[in-house]
Amino acid sequence: MPTRCSVRAAFAAKPLLGLAALAILKLAGHRASAQAALLLEQPYGVFGTLNPTGHAAVYLERVCAETPVRLRFCRPDEPGSVISRYKGLDGYDWVAIPLIPYLYSVDTPAQVPGEVDQETVNRLREHYKEARLGDWGRDLPKGNFFYGGWTELVGTAYDRRTYAFRFATTREQDEKLIDRFNKLPNHSHFNLLYNNCADFDRLILKEYFPGKFNRTIFPDAGITTPKRLAYGLEQYARKHPEIQLTVLEIPQVPGYRHVSRADRGVTESIITNGYVIPIVILNPYIAGGLVADYLVRGRYHLIPKNPPMIDAAHLDLLIDPERPLPEATNAATTAGSAAGQPVEQGHAVGLPVSGEAFVGAHPSPSTPLPTLSGLSAQP
Repeated sequence: MPTRCSVRAAFAAKPLLGLAALAILKLAGHRASAQAALLLEQPYGVFGTLNPTGHAAVYLERVCAETPVRLRFCRPDEPGSVISRYKGLDGYDWVAIPLIPYLYSVDTPAQVPGEVDQETVNRLREHYKEARLGDWGRDLPKGNFFYGGWTELVGTAYDRRTYAFRFATTREQDEKLIDRFNKLPNHSHFNLLYNNCADFDRLILKEYFPGKFNRTIFPDAGITTPKRLAYGLEQYARKHPEIQLTVLEIPQVPGYRHVSRADRGVTESIITNGYVIPIVILNPYIAGGLVADYLVRGRYHLIPKNPPMIDAAHLDLLIDPERPLPEATNAATTAGSAAGQPVEQGHAVGLPVSGEAFVGAHPSPSTPLPTLSGLSAQP
């Protein structure tokens, strides 16, 4: 499990470092391209054992959430949003959440605790839902064993480790994506096998890389998995170094759960977890096909050894390809360790409670919050 390291003290006096760096980079406006990232999120908990493929989402630096289900270009002080497909969210197919709330359930890096327990995580999520999701989030289901409901929308770094496969985008590509998503109906047709979260991200990647990321039969019997999607992006980058693909690690905040596990493909899970044994008994031909699929196409390694780690105070590394990446041994801080701020009992630090507001980024206290008036509760 990631642990707090000695750099915590060095950054404790500058809890807003990450947010300030994000704003400076945005205001500078010297880069024609922006950054995006395929987020490969590790499986966790009991369901993660049964379905070890994990989750995938897409971070976009230049695309922000006007509401959780409508996109717009970001303002200079906004660090972008994370878009992903979820099941069981009042009929919606996808939801967009600002970057820092998506990872930590708070608005600024200074509010991220260095360690958490279940009570703290629940409190942070509930308070963010009440203060920021407003009427839109009021009737969302909390989820159950098979899907997480609205709790999947915020605080993912408390549950699992995430690997960000960062790549460059153009303004024209981002504009096309915003226009398409705002025009298309946002109705859920979720299917675990053929219309899952990775399939949604595959469609986003096709917007940026036309003609690529089509569905394949092998491996995994045509099922799109987060790991296979990341592999496809890595292979594309080998032939197109101009997209500047870089792998970064966003560590799991310690204290709440056991360490999340590595993402696996479908056939990889069947073979390595021993599920193939009963299949051999039932149908040895199918079992033989799965083994062949795994040996020929299902074995590949994605994560480089000791990738650079970025905590809450260093998320600016996601959007600045020119900034030198930290050494893994020096940057292996957990989320929130740079801020080191405690969470007050009974509420999350610094979140004004409002049932009518949604924040598309991390505004200053003087920034008025846009309302959700006119946003239907149904897709």
